[in-house]
Amino acid sequence: MDKLATLSTQLGERLQASQNIMVTAESCTGGGVATAITDIAGSSAWFDRAFITYSNEAKVEMLGVKEQTLETYGAVSEETVAEMAQGALNHSNGTISVSISGIAGPSGGSPEKPVGMVCFGFISQCGWRLIETCYFDGDRTQVRQQAVEHVLTRVYHYLDHTQANR
Repeated sequence: MDKLATLSTQLGERLQASQNIMVTAESCTGGGVATAITDIAGSSAWFDRAFITYSNEAKVEMLGVKEQTLETYGAVSEETVAEMAQGALNHSNGTISVSISGIAGPSGGSPEKPVGMVCFGFISQCGWRLIETCYFDGDRTQVRQQAVEHVLTRVYHYLDHTQANR
């Protein structure tokens, strides 16, 4: 079993044990998180849906991201992923939402937002809210792969910590 399959299986076990359902709002990963999750048999018990909102228009229409947020901060920003994550939670049956927007490359970067910069939003109905930016090295495929792994690991650790404190 490869790394993504292992992470997805472990995450699925945690989601099911905690009676949580995950939803994703993905941009630069193009559905990579949803693919990793739904590659696992039985994932329909703990995964609701994925919003692949690659364009700004899709972010606004499908998730309710404010046009002002996109104009002021850009698609790759913590402000945008916070609205994406909340929108995914609002428009689904999920209890935990994850959003991703970044610059996977090889072009599109700038000094302020270099290739490899990826913003993440994590929100749960139980009050967990984490908005963060990570910087990954490598080519387009490697940046996207690392972003997917980051999401699976981050949600797993959140659920593991939550379970341990019950």
